[in-house]
Amino acid sequence: MRFALLTPFLLIAPAAYAADEKVAWYADPTTATAMAALVIFLLLVAFVGGFRFEISKLDERATGIQSQIDEARALREEASKLMADAKKKAKEADAAAEDIIKRAKADADAMMKQAKEDLKAKVARREAQAEARIARAEADAAAEVRRVAADAATEAARSILSGSGEAKDLFDNALGEIDKRLN
Repeated sequence: MRFALLTPFLLIAPAAYAADEKVAWYADPTTATAMAALVIFLLLVAFVGGFRFEISKLDERATGIQSQIDEARALREEASKLMADAKKKAKEADAAAEDIIKRAKADADAMMKQAKEDLKAKVARREAQAEARIARAEADAAAEVRRVAADAATEAARSILSGSGEAKDLFDNALGEIDKRLN
């Protein structure tokens, strides 16, 4: 069967040679003899098995090439699977990153709200402390005024009871001292 592939080449070669001349190739005795010798030689080589070695080597090479093609196909399929897995993992990683970013933004917003609330509470405490200090200072000032007034009244009462004429002067001095202390 494989020898059938050689037959057209064997017939075409002498025809190509004889195309230059006006005589057919089989009418030229030299060409016909050479052709017959070639055909007999090739048949002998085929009968002895000379072509089997070449054909088996070609078959082995064809088998090797086919196995390489199959291996390449398998590698390509494996690579496409790995590529699909990598793309899937990349999408999952992108989704996870987006989720982390969203959670971080939500946490930052919650922290900002908490910080604002803490600041408001701190400001309110400081205001309350300041108001308490002011009230305490006012109370201390009022107590100081009362004490000074009481001291002045006591001194005025003592001088009145002692009968001296300095009572009016003491009273005026006490009023002046109260004015000084209030301002």
